Amino acid sequence: MIVDSRVLREDFVPSEVRHRHDEVSHLSETLEPLLCDEPPETAFLFGPTGVGKTCIARYTLAALREQRPDVRVAYVNCWQEYTRYRVLYRVLEALERAFDVHGSTPTADLFDRLARADERPIVVVLDEADQLEETEVLYDFHRLRHVSPVLIANREEELFAHFDDRVRSRLRAGTRVYLERYRADELVAILEERVRQGLEPGVVDEPQLRAVADAAAGDARVAIGTLRTAARLSSQRGRERITDEVLETAIPDTRAAIRRETIEGLIEHQRVLYELITDAGEIAPRDLYDAYETRVDEPKTTRTLRNYLTKMVHYDLIEARGRKRGRTYRVLEDDAV
Repeated sequence: MIVDSRVLREDFVPSEVRHRHDEVSHLSETLEPLLCDEPPETAFLFGPTGVGKTCIARYTLAALREQRPDVRVAYVNCWQEYTRYRVLYRVLEALERAFDVHGSTPTADLFDRLARADERPIVVVLDEADQLEETEVLYDFHRLRHVSPVLIANREEELFAHFDDRVRSRLRAGTRVYLERYRADELVAILEERVRQGLEPGVVDEPQLRAVADAAAGDARVAIGTLRTAARLSSQRGRERITDEVLETAIPDTRAAIRRETIEGLIEHQRVLYELITDAGEIAPRDLYDAYETRVDEPKTTRTLRNYLTKMVHYDLIEARGRKRGRTYRVLEDDAV
């Protein structure tokens, strides 16, 4: 049933990005100065999960490199690489200049090594940039003419809220690209293309794709994951096509799998917060912070904890109920997502 499993992966970059032409054009225009040996403005991609932010960045940069192959690209997932040291290391690794870096290498040495790199342009894509705990690295990039950052985050106000004044002033003039959730018909079109390339003909029909799109609620990650899960389940059960029964299983299974993957990707302090909220059922911020400080040896600042909680809300792991003094947090169950 599956003829090309790569096409059914959420990180697959298609030859044509559907329903994101304006956003691709906007990002392309922002990066166009690189073709003339000029540094572009910092580019920002904002939008909820599953709207194609990372896909657009990869697609646009691949097209740019076709015109100028000497442009280097470094992708950094700030969910895992959230310190200045780790971001600089990942960039050097992409440039094949980290081979002799070890744990005791000073962070300043990593910056100096990047500064001394040849002057061929480097585009650094910082995915989940609102997870950065040490935003000084953005100032590092600003100081280097051959390094051009592209920042991907959920919401602009939350990204800028935890920048210090020096970083905020440098980045305020950057170019913004905003993405909204997909409409159901747009998700159907995306799924149809994945079906055409990745599955045998006739194994799924348009009403079924419509059902998947409706269940995904604008999130292409959920829609593509559901299609992949349904195709695998059908193959395992010896079916010649995807049935409605299989889809009824695939939709909640996909959401649960994405949820597990997100929870597994939480860093230590986020996981502690998540476990405390789970144990409490529902908890006020002050009580949560107090419990957190007794659980960890080196607690983060209150501002960092608020950033963690906001991120977990964006990823449908927890729900924030009420406002300000009356706010509480509770874990979202799979059937409430």
